[in-house]
Amino acid sequence: MQRWMMTVGFLAAVGSWSTMRGAGVEFEMMTWPELKRAIHEEGKTTVLVYNGGTEQRGPQNVAGGHTLMGRATVKAIAERLGNAIAAPVMPFSVNKADANLPGTIGLTPELFAAVNEQVAEQLIKNGFKNVVLMGDHGGGQKELGEVAEKLNAKYAAEGIRVVFCGDVYKKAGGDFDAWLTANGYPRSTHAGIPDTSEMLYLGGDRDWVRKELIASALGDPVGVPGQRAELKVKNGIVGDGRRSSAELGKRAFDMKVEYASSQIRRLLAAK
Repeated sequence: MQRWMMTVGFLAAVGSWSTMRGAGVEFEMMTWPELKRAIHEEGKTTVLVYNGGTEQRGPQNVAGGHTLMGRATVKAIAERLGNAIAAPVMPFSVNKADANLPGTIGLTPELFAAVNEQVAEQLIKNGFKNVVLMGDHGGGQKELGEVAEKLNAKYAAEGIRVVFCGDVYKKAGGDFDAWLTANGYPRSTHAGIPDTSEMLYLGGDRDWVRKELIASALGDPVGVPGQRAELKVKNGIVGDGRRSSAELGKRAFDMKVEYASSQIRRLLAAK
C-alpha cells in the first residue's frame, strides 16, 4: 500500500510538473516542439521583444537592472495577454560607457536598430504573426518605433504585424512619476525611487539592490526640463532614491504590465 501511494504521488507530481512546463511563455525556456505547439495549436502567435540594458545604476543597484526588470515585466505581459510568447530579453540599449562610472555597455542607435530588426525578422521566420517591440530604457525608444514601422510595411501583405509598444516606458514612467510627485516623494530620473523600488520589489531577496546603501542614495539634482543641472555628486544617481521601497516598486511594475498589455491589445486590434 505504501509503495502504491508513493507511485501515485510521484505520477501526480510528474503530471503537475508537465502541466506547469506546458504553460510557459518564455521562448528560451521552451523546446522546439513546445514552441511549435504554442504557435500553431495554442494560438500564441504574438511574440514580445523586450529590450533591457546594461548600465550603471548608482552605488546601490546592479548594472543589469533594466534586463532583470525586463525579464519579469515581459513575462508578466505575456501571461496577461494569454496569446503571447516572451522572446529573450535584449541586454543592451542605446547608451555609452563611461570610465568614471563603469557598468554601462551601450550600442549606437544604428546598431541597436539593426539588431532589433534582425531579431524581429527571425521571429517571423519562426512562425509568429505579430511582433511587438518595446524597451525598458529611454535610449532606443525612437529606433524601436522606426523599426516597427519599417517592418510592418514590409510584411503587411503577408498578414504579419510589427508594432511598437511605447506605453510600457513613457506613459507608465510618466504617470508613476506624477503619482510620486502628487504624494510628496522627491523627483529622480536615474537610479532614484522608480528604478530602486522596482528592483527591490522584483529582486530584493536576490541582492539586486544593496539595501544598506539606500539610506545614502542621494545624487545630483534633477534639472529643469531643457536645462542641464550642475553635477557635483557624480555617483550615478540623478535625484533622491532614499525613500525607495518594494511597495512603490510593485505599483510601478503593475503599471508597466497593465499599460503595455492594454496598448498591445489596441495596436493589434486596429486594422
